[in-house]
Amino acid sequence: MKDVVQLQKMVYPDLLEAMQQRYSILYTIYLFNPIGRRGIVTETKLPERLVRKEIDFLQHQGFISTTTKGVEMTEDGKSIITDLQSLIRESLGLTTLERQLEEVMLVDKVIVVSGDSDSEPFAKQELGRAAVTYLTEIVEQDVTIAVTGGTTMASVANAMVPLESASCTFVPARGGIGEEVDYQANTIAAKMAIAEKGDYRLLYVPDPLSEALYQTMIHEESIKETLTLIRNAPIVLHGIGEALTLAQRRKTSNDTLDKLLAEEATSEAFGYYFNESGNIVHKHRTIGIQLEDLISTDAVITVAGGTSKAKAIASFMKQRKTDVLITDEAAANEIVAKKLI
Repeated sequence: MKDVVQLQKMVYPDLLEAMQQRYSILYTIYLFNPIGRRGIVTETKLPERLVRKEIDFLQHQGFISTTTKGVEMTEDGKSIITDLQSLIRESLGLTTLERQLEEVMLVDKVIVVSGDSDSEPFAKQELGRAAVTYLTEIVEQDVTIAVTGGTTMASVANAMVPLESASCTFVPARGGIGEEVDYQANTIAAKMAIAEKGDYRLLYVPDPLSEALYQTMIHEESIKETLTLIRNAPIVLHGIGEALTLAQRRKTSNDTLDKLLAEEATSEAFGYYFNESGNIVHKHRTIGIQLEDLISTDAVITVAGGTSKAKAIASFMKQRKTDVLITDEAAANEIVAKKLI
């Protein structure tokens, strides 16, 4: 496939560009199905005249149809998306990025989706779809999946579908009362379970905790039972936060913020803050998964993207706790170009 793409780039560069544009339009319709023409122009950033011409062509080929709701994907269109995906990913250089990151990060698998989650909403949706697709590939029996909170994990929840081979139990990886409710781990675990037609358990505890409150709560029977389920989850699905942004959002004390600044904290995951070298510089007292729990899991799946998160992703990945990284093109390019790992 790689040799074919290279030949096409040399002999028919215009053909590849046209194919990528057509695929972009078709894929946008697939993502937002149905969507209006103006929406397609906005999402693809292609000229309106070109979009109009391509819609006419794709409709003539039977890949899409136009209705009062907008442009919709046909079954033939869905099939051609699947058939074209490998070729387009190779031509865009996504598979090359995946191989480069797998080599430098020493992980089993890297999945790179197109776009930049910082500026393109469809890219964050694609991160969610990629995570769910990967879950459908690896989950073969009933299993417990621990999930963290955040906007990226919310996109995974939005993309969740029933896993044909299993019915899973979703649990929050940590407490989180006080955060925006839509992005709390509890909310996301419940939403995933409902979409997957599985089960869920909730953990109603503040995050972070004082030492006294922590010691009190971990001895509560209901919390102990859920905590055991969480810390023994075979699959962990989590995001990565930018250290200072996340600390401020969680109304961290000024003393702690000063410490994070002094220690040059770059990323956050599971209540731990890491510097650019991947070393732990601070830890919030939380009830939920601890870093040492990740050693005994079957799969730790990290999902994060966007140019702004490239340093945070690279920082956490130096911990070598991840089996699979799902990221976007912008973050991957930033990590490779600036040699962040």
